[in-house]
Amino acid sequence: MTLKLGTLAITDPVVAPTHGAGPISSWCQRHLAEPRDEVFVRLTLTTIARMSALMVALYAALHVLRVPALLAGAVYLAVWGWTVPPVVLMLHNTMHRAFVRSPRWLNRAQGYAMAFFLGIPPAYPVHHLGMHHAEDNIGEDLSSTIRYRRDNFLHFLVYFFRFLFCSHVELSLYLRRHGRRRMMRQMLVGEIGQLAVIAAVCWVSPAFGLFAFVLPTVIIRFMMMAGNWGQHAFINTARSNDGLSNSITCINSPYNRRCFNDGYHIGHHLKASRHWTEMPQDLADNQAAYAAAGVIVFERLDFFMVSLLLWTGQWRTLARRYVRLDGAERSDDEVVAMLKARVQPVREWKATLAPAAPAE
Repeated sequence: MTLKLGTLAITDPVVAPTHGAGPISSWCQRHLAEPRDEVFVRLTLTTIARMSALMVALYAALHVLRVPALLAGAVYLAVWGWTVPPVVLMLHNTMHRAFVRSPRWLNRAQGYAMAFFLGIPPAYPVHHLGMHHAEDNIGEDLSSTIRYRRDNFLHFLVYFFRFLFCSHVELSLYLRRHGRRRMMRQMLVGEIGQLAVIAAVCWVSPAFGLFAFVLPTVIIRFMMMAGNWGQHAFINTARSNDGLSNSITCINSPYNRRCFNDGYHIGHHLKASRHWTEMPQDLADNQAAYAAAGVIVFERLDFFMVSLLLWTGQWRTLARRYVRLDGAERSDDEVVAMLKARVQPVREWKATLAPAAPAE
């Protein structure tokens, strides 16, 4: 069955990969809360194997073969950069839905393993569940974009460096203020542990530590904040903060095919536990409601490209990729005017809907 948005066909995946019989599939059938998530088990195992081999190869290249550090590091970062995106979005899925039913410790171990091999923040689940979804880009959301001009790269740099250098303190204070002390302890243990590992590795081998740990840790935080910037770049203050007014959706992109339909960010904020294979159907089923709410949907873009196009002033490209959900004839000039109005800093926006309390 082909899903449609008006005359536009949705090409994003609507079924999870299947892998046939075998020991991994058999284990998944017995131990996963959702058998469709076997793809995450296989991605986790593949990532650990690949990054283990890559780390060994990098260390050998630097200390045995004496390959120039810049060359060896560039190759390492290229493979790391290809590996990271689906892993981050795998973790995004497994934190919102029950994953391994037994043994349950594997859920926590998966996150720590990915933090070690890829530099993903150990605080990612706490930041995302304990604060971002609770505040929904307003209120005390430390990753809120509304105070910034979203087409200004300098504003983004302020946003990024605040996150990079202040998020540990600010998030700790937020969690303590809201009585989420267990989350606060979990976040601090993970982040301090990651910093301790980075310091120890850099003490043993500065070049290896730089390329295998320091740069991935900084780059991935930059990319995560650039993605969040694009996800919440366009704010419709004419509506209350109901999940439709502060997010966008990106469809029919290679990013969605690699990263488990992460482009369907509006649907995710409306129902965070929705399975990634069900996102396109939700958009198709609710097209009329989305159109009536004036939501923004782009075709053949991802959130990082949206951010880049905003920073470089490529409004015409954004207008050409804008999906006219209501089928109305709207010129590119009209779309550009609407988009520009929605990236302005929001000085006051009082939500009429109370944010949901996160589960500890």
